[in-house]
This record gives sequence, C-alpha cells and structure tokens, in this order.
Amino acid sequence: MTGPVTCPCAEREHLGAEVSGADTCAIIAAGGLGSRFGDERGKQYVTLCGLPVAAWPVLAFDRAPSVAQIVVVCPAGRIDETRDAVMSKMALTKPVGFVVGGATRQDSVFAGLEASRSDLALVAIHDAARPLITVEAIEGALAEVRDNAQLAGAICASRVTDTLKIVEGGVIVSTPDRAYYWAAQTPQVFRRAAVLSAHRIARRDEFVGTDDASLVERQGGLVKCVETSRDNIKITVPEDLAVAEATLRSRLAAEGCGL
Repeated sequence: MTGPVTCPCAEREHLGAEVSGADTCAIIAAGGLGSRFGDERGKQYVTLCGLPVAAWPVLAFDRAPSVAQIVVVCPAGRIDETRDAVMSKMALTKPVGFVVGGATRQDSVFAGLEASRSDLALVAIHDAARPLITVEAIEGALAEVRDNAQLAGAICASRVTDTLKIVEGGVIVSTPDRAYYWAAQTPQVFRRAAVLSAHRIARRDEFVGTDDASLVERQGGLVKCVETSRDNIKITVPEDLAVAEATLRSRLAAEGCGL
C-alpha cells in the first residue's frame, strides 16, 4: 500500500444531508491513550484506509439522518491535532465540536454530554476505536429508543457464541448458559435526560461503571440490546487494525470506492 490517500467515500457528494427533525447528538469518545495498542500517537490517530481511525465513526454519524450534532471528546492538549486529523480529509454536513476529556472514559463522556445540545432528545455515545460502525446500526438503535417510551436506552451488542466459564483461581467453577450473555458494543443510545442524570449521580457517588448503560441501569432505567454485526470491533491491539482494514476495504469495494 502506498501513502495515505483520501477515500472518495468521504467526499461531500457521498454523504446524506441533515434531515428535518434530526433529534440526536453523537458523542465520539476519542480521549483514551490506548496503551495496549502500543502506538505513542494513540490508536485513534493511526491510519486506517487513508483516514485516521477516529475519522471513520465521525463519517458514519455524519451520514446518519437522525444526527444533528457531533461532539468529539479529545485528549487534553490535543484538540487542534484531533480536529485536523478528523476534519482535514473529509467534507462533513453536520456541525462537529471538540471538547477536552477527563481522566477516565466516564469523565470524558460526561464532558461530551455537557457539550451536547439540550434541545436534542437523544444521545448516541460511541468509542472512536470502533471505526466499522454502520449507519444502519446507528439508526436501528436510535429507532428502538425513539419508538418505545419505556426504554431509557438501547445498546448495540452481539450474542456471545463462545462457551463461557466462571473461573476462580484458574479452576472452572461453572459453565453458564451463554443464551443469557451478550457482548456490549457502541453506540449506546439514550434519552439525553436519563443518561445525563445517571452520570451526575455516578459522579456524586464516586461510582465507576464499565459502560454508560451500567450507569443508567443503576438508576432503574430499562436498556435494550439491539443485535449488531460482530464486525463492529473495537481496535485494542495491532492485530485488530489488520482485521478492521480488511473489513473496511471489502465494504469500500462493494460501494465502488477504490483506494
């Protein structure tokens, strides 16, 4: 592969314009250091098919008709770098803001929530390290929440297919029924008021959850799993980048977008 090039699919004519009635703010959590990935730049800045990893989810949310605002949460001192990395090779139709994150992912998401427009009913919280998210998955999760007043949120997730073991001290204690287990992904979509309240209470109580849904669940909010492709991987180690590149190249070829 030669040097990085801009994918034609990122150009304006390939993107859907914002529709009337868009009700969602997308929060892209790109503030992590990604120490397990082993690149001092941070995995969100590594090139994937000609664009930084973090640029691909921004592009997907820009294409999503329901999204009216995008907020990218950046590492401290790297707003200008992130803005340049995400915006320099793409022509986007939605307003994109950049805010500084906190010491933890939970702190960073809270910063994004505070920067979201209060007139938007829904928020979609997504990890920048999941570059393969699709518009269809985004809109599917949003529709679940929008169409069911009893739900506080819905998360993209996939059914666990491996056999699971509960282990103590290296010894298997039991084998649970995997039918009850799902692997959580992002985006995680919520009613803005519910997730903002849940984050504020967690901060007050000094409670740290494993994801945003756990904070909403803690307050009694009903959150639904929406089955999403297992292709929506999170880039954690270098091997994940190779898988993401192969998958994305296949998608782009199917769209008629050459690199």
